[in-house]
Amino acid sequence: MQVVSIINHKGGVGKTTLTANLGAGLAARGRRVLLLDLDSQASLTVSFFTPPEWAEQLLPERTIKHWFDGLDDGTALESPGGLVATPRRVREKLSRSPGRLDLIAAHRDLSDMDTILAAQLMSAPERFVDLHSRLRAGLEHPAFAEYDVALIDCAPNFGLIARNAVAASDLLLIPTKPDYLSTNGIDSLGLKIREFVDEYNARSLEQITRPPASVVFTMVQLHDDQPIEAQRAVMSRIEAGGVAPLSTTIRDSKAVYGPAPEYGVPVILGGTGRALTRELRDLVSEVSAQIDGTEGMAA
Repeated sequence: MQVVSIINHKGGVGKTTLTANLGAGLAARGRRVLLLDLDSQASLTVSFFTPPEWAEQLLPERTIKHWFDGLDDGTALESPGGLVATPRRVREKLSRSPGRLDLIAAHRDLSDMDTILAAQLMSAPERFVDLHSRLRAGLEHPAFAEYDVALIDCAPNFGLIARNAVAASDLLLIPTKPDYLSTNGIDSLGLKIREFVDEYNARSLEQITRPPASVVFTMVQLHDDQPIEAQRAVMSRIEAGGVAPLSTTIRDSKAVYGPAPEYGVPVILGGTGRALTRELRDLVSEVSAQIDGTEGMAA
């Protein structure tokens, strides 16, 4: 299974929309996809399950928080596969595809969990690897052997749980609006990831590699089918920097993307917004090629 984290410590850049549509698009092409929601705001979760479904069916004992429960006393999660839920509406849309889309939901207390784990690290720095490898080790459980791809929707920070995602990842996608404020933190995020991987490897016998990263431009404003001039200038600066962007960009369309979570079906499966659907499919093709490439390197 290839693990892809969608990460940016800047919020409001379309991270969850990208994750939902990429996961659904991969599943429509026959891949078995597992989504993990690491953000306490739970936007990815409620894009597939209604708030009552989340509260009644998932919050009690089937969330990503339960994956991290027990780290304080070293207790292992016996069956992480029991946390998986299947969104009914998407399953119906994928009924003719051999692919599937499943989800491990977020929990409201994830940010508190992040703080608790960080405090444990402060008091017991010798537990660095244990605290940062919970997600990586869990994804290697036989319960997940049937999945081809895991997509991790990270919270807009670089806390301990987000670092768990990096340690587990084969590939990073960094969604960003092509404006100054949204792109300003990309270099610092790259530096933090590099420092974390170096520290992890200095403390662990099992080495990890720094995952390759790509920027995905989201919320692009078009004029005559081209990004507006101000955004083109920002995109050019990123292209000249250290993290290469994908060639596919995602246009700004609140009228299409905004209502989609309410219906529990991502735009790529919903049959609305033909131009948006086309570019989302192009994005799926491009990311699929990257996933296949990282899989080949791992082999």
